[in-house]
Amino acid sequence: MPKFAMIKISNRVELQENEIEWQFIRSSGAGGQHLNKVSTAAQLIFDIKSSSLPEFYQERLLNKADHRITKSGKIIIKCQASRSQDANRQTALEQFIALVASVGEVQKKRIPTRATKGSQTRRLESKKQKGATKAMRQQKTDY
Repeated sequence: MPKFAMIKISNRVELQENEIEWQFIRSSGAGGQHLNKVSTAAQLIFDIKSSSLPEFYQERLLNKADHRITKSGKIIIKCQASRSQDANRQTALEQFIALVASVGEVQKKRIPTRATKGSQTRRLESKKQKGATKAMRQQKTDY
């Protein structure tokens, strides 16, 4: 069995490089003749459901609201920023690692706080002032 390079997502999570499918396509937009001849845009395709990611990562990725994750459970990242195929491939891989790593971070639970008495007073005073300004605009003069 051939050895594949490992892609490090976090300290505990790694993926084999063969789990990612690469497609190289022509870039869109302006660019002239070079653009029409060379497939420099890199498209990364990763199937979340059939991957070796831990269950926790898979669930969080599938529930994440991101335009790069399809309803069928695939991550598709297209990069065409550079004229170099290798640079586009590297950028797409970095975006993929950042996306997968983002679901591994557990957010701290928010501790609700109360507004201070001074901040409440300042807020009400500014509301009164704005209301008075608007009331002055409404006054009609007799002509």
